[in-house]
Amino acid sequence: MNQKEIDNVILLEPLERYKYVIKKIADWEIFYTLVDKEGEYVLSKIEDKTLFPIWSAEEFAKLCMISEWEDTRIKKLDLDDLENEIIDFIADSNYLINVFPVYDRTGFVVTLTEFAKDLNEELKNYQ
Repeated sequence: MNQKEIDNVILLEPLERYKYVIKKIADWEIFYTLVDKEGEYVLSKIEDKTLFPIWSAEEFAKLCMISEWEDTRIKKLDLDDLENEIIDFIADSNYLINVFPVYDRTGFVVTLTEFAKDLNEELKNYQ
């Protein structure tokens, strides 16, 4: 991914970045999150909600490895990981999904149900 694409995408409004992520995950069947030194998923809080961050590319996740996430590392996941691990992890704790945060700003926040519905709709275009 070139710098111009990165620069253009991070300037999009959160909803547009969300749509971009859905398309890219459906296209590449991979996505990224962050884990701490122990390999635990990194989470954030907004008000009384806990958020699980995801990005469509390593380059975007790397932009958020600042402040409290400075000592994290990027974890690549695929659709099998989503189905077999991530969905239960998010559902069991009633987390929300923080889609494409940029730097220290929250991305587009959705429920697991909304995210799964939108991703499944997009995946129908690839069958």
